[in-house]
Amino acid sequence: MAGIIGSCLVVLTALYLISGGFMKQTYMEPWSKGYAETYSDPRVCLAASGLLAASNHNMQPWKIKLDKSDSMAFYLYADSSRMTSEVDPDARQMMISQGTFLEYVAVAGEKEGWNVDIELFPDGTYDESNLAESMDMKPVAKMVLSRSPSQSSALYEATFLPDTNREAYKTDQLSSTQASTLESLSSESGASIKLYQDKGDLERIGEYALEGATIEAGVTRVMDESNAIFRANEYEKNEYRYGYSVEGQGTSGFMRDILQGLVTLFPSMNTGTAASQNFINYTQTSVSNTPAYAMIVTTGNSRIDQVESGMLYSKLVLTGHTLGLVMQPLSQVLEEYPEMQVPYTAFKQEYAPDGGTVQILFRVGVPTESAPLSMRRDVQSLISEDE
Repeated sequence: MAGIIGSCLVVLTALYLISGGFMKQTYMEPWSKGYAETYSDPRVCLAASGLLAASNHNMQPWKIKLDKSDSMAFYLYADSSRMTSEVDPDARQMMISQGTFLEYVAVAGEKEGWNVDIELFPDGTYDESNLAESMDMKPVAKMVLSRSPSQSSALYEATFLPDTNREAYKTDQLSSTQASTLESLSSESGASIKLYQDKGDLERIGEYALEGATIEAGVTRVMDESNAIFRANEYEKNEYRYGYSVEGQGTSGFMRDILQGLVTLFPSMNTGTAASQNFINYTQTSVSNTPAYAMIVTTGNSRIDQVESGMLYSKLVLTGHTLGLVMQPLSQVLEEYPEMQVPYTAFKQEYAPDGGTVQILFRVGVPTESAPLSMRRDVQSLISEDE
């Protein structure tokens, strides 16, 4: 018996070392409240808050350029090198991610005593026929700071909480106060929030969510794109600081290190058929434990509509935290590659019948478990000076 125990300890220790469980988690540093405050330039300070926002595939597809001629001005660019062209061929999710960043910057500005004036696409919108190059040339937003009274903000405190919770939610429906508070956040620009809690809606939307996940799981090139940004261990997480990791599969603590060690030794555990089935199973668990769904719907589908949808989503996430709620996007059915066309068209006809666009579909509820924080890049990796 002692020999068996000893062997098990050796194996567990080896897996822990392979996982890098002993390493300092530098990819977690941006979540510290003191991290942004280490920068004297308020633009960098606010950008450090922005990078805590949600983004498609946790790609953090943001570039910041500081205006040399105006110390109060800076620009947000979409980082074309971080496009996920298989799952997001029209870069709609990427544009939504620009909006999530901008809203976090604005919320942090209020706390730090800055009014953040945001002008979207100050140099005009993209040349869609040459999208990647256009992203590199034209900013998504110009931000100009001006002094304003500092305001204590529950929303600011919420920026340090996980933007996504993939675990089971309690079965209780949202209260009338929670529902009305979320719905009241609808943008004046034409984006609206639709909340669904009836049993029939939950079943129908859940079917769409599971169908979308099943289709995605069966498209090899899409799954390969996701697998390419999976970080198997602490070494990779510290090196890349974006993408996916085992924490997103509900694993934490010592078991995280054991699983990371196993995945590092046996990569097939998280690729191919195994990865596809894990994705479907996890979506099924989410769908089966959801008391409410919500959507952000716009009348059009311009790049501005997409960015403003992201800003609204960040408002929802942060406000939700103040109400004891968490959220998780389940937008596979909204993806625009050929294999998803049939359910995408049906979903749009059912939930945006007047020609609008459902920009984001997400679940909402009271969590049964806390969610881990995800990797974040160092803010300096986002920044270059404007020439």
